[in-house]
Amino acid sequence: MTDEKKPRRRPRSDGQRNRENLLNVAKAAFTAGETDIPLDEVARRAGVGIGTLYRHFPNRDALIEAVYRAELDRLADAAPVLAAQHSPVEALRAWMRLFVDYIAAKLVIAPALNGLAGGTGTLYAQSGMVLQGAIEKLVAAAVASGDFNAEIEPVDLLRALAGVSNYAAGPGWETSAKRLVDILIAGSRASAS
Repeated sequence: MTDEKKPRRRPRSDGQRNRENLLNVAKAAFTAGETDIPLDEVARRAGVGIGTLYRHFPNRDALIEAVYRAELDRLADAAPVLAAQHSPVEALRAWMRLFVDYIAAKLVIAPALNGLAGGTGTLYAQSGMVLQGAIEKLVAAAVASGDFNAEIEPVDLLRALAGVSNYAAGPGWETSAKRLVDILIAGSRASAS
């Protein structure tokens, strides 16, 4: 059997735990402003050897990108879960609040991301497609329920929240952005005719 035809093995549970732990430690370091933390220090804090870190992340850029993608995956994976647990409009509201948290995480790791050797263009373009796909499904469900204005462009909701983070990234901006979620939802409700 060629490598192409071999089924991919699931990672061992301890390997998956190590990977998650490394990502959490790296994110915590970036959050604390330690964007230049040595990789051996990340491994030490995660309680693993440097070989384990390099097995999962062959270089610093791979680790930084993986931290960013993990945040993106959490947000993307939340959309169908929220849709199953809430009414369409409330699922959209909850997801948009998570989007604010995602923006906050992105702002924290931005200095590390900006140091990626290949730049961030491709990474951000891919994340934009993932985010747009998630919010389009949530908005479509809200429109189909009759509770949301069909003229609302899903990407405009993302732009509004991203704009708040860029405009007022000082202390407390997340609270303000989450209030904006409620304003956006209220203003996007279908009018009773």
